[in-house]
This record gives sequence, structure tokens and C-alpha cells, in this order.
Amino acid sequence: METKFKLAVQYATDAATIPTRQQFRRWVRSALKQDAEITLRIVDEQEGSALNRQFRGKKTATNVLTFVYDETQPLSGDIVLCATVIEKEAQQQRKDLVAHYAHLTVHGILHLQGYDHENNTDAAIMEQLETEIVAKLGYGDPYRESG
Repeated sequence: METKFKLAVQYATDAATIPTRQQFRRWVRSALKQDAEITLRIVDEQEGSALNRQFRGKKTATNVLTFVYDETQPLSGDIVLCATVIEKEAQQQRKDLVAHYAHLTVHGILHLQGYDHENNTDAAIMEQLETEIVAKLGYGDPYRESG
């Protein structure tokens, strides 16, 4: 039985290169194993920093934040991707920008479903899942730098 989900994509940045709604839908579908209602918001560094400071006590923006609102069926949550951070990381790590967005979208969806990387065992499980999912999407190993 196919997973059902509602996905709202919000573009709150003027970054030049951002994936399409169709790309985000494909990536969400690839990682989602249960019904969900999700808002995916792509933000600038200012909003990313404010959210990371407010909810995690960190002074700078991070690449992805996941907010889980309801763990019952359907899952409910928000995923925030910071375009500026993602672009910088892709450039620094010599990764394709679209592949990096795909990986971080998958990463956020796994967090929404309860996966985390708080210890080495959980991190290994989550990284293996991410690597398998992005490979099925046609992208390389997200944990290995290119070039």
C-alpha cells in the first residue's frame, strides 16, 4: 500500500537555484514510510539562524531542521531547509547542489519518522538508510565528498 502524504512547499528565500516542488515530492515519497502531512520550507540564512537559535540554542543557521508535531497517523511536521547553508556545503564538499538538497530532504523526512543520530549506533542506521534512499534516486553516497 502506497504511503499518502500532503506536502506544502514554501519558498521563503531568493536563492537562485532551488529544487522544484516536483523534485521535493519525489524525494519525500522515497523516504516516507507512513502517512504524513508535511510543510517543507526553504529559508534564507536570517530565518534559518532565528529558528536554530530559538529551538536549538545555536547562533548560526543549520542545513535542515525538523519539527514533529504529531507522531500519530498521519505524522505531522515541518522541515526547514536553509538554502544558503545548503549551497555553501555543496560547494565546500564538492557535491552536486540538487543531490545535496535530495539528501537533506531525505534526512529531514527520516527525522520526522523518529530516526536520529544522537549516538554512533543510531547515526550508522540513519546514514545507511539515507545512502540507500539517495542511491535509489540516482545520486551518489551523500557521506563521501566528490571530486
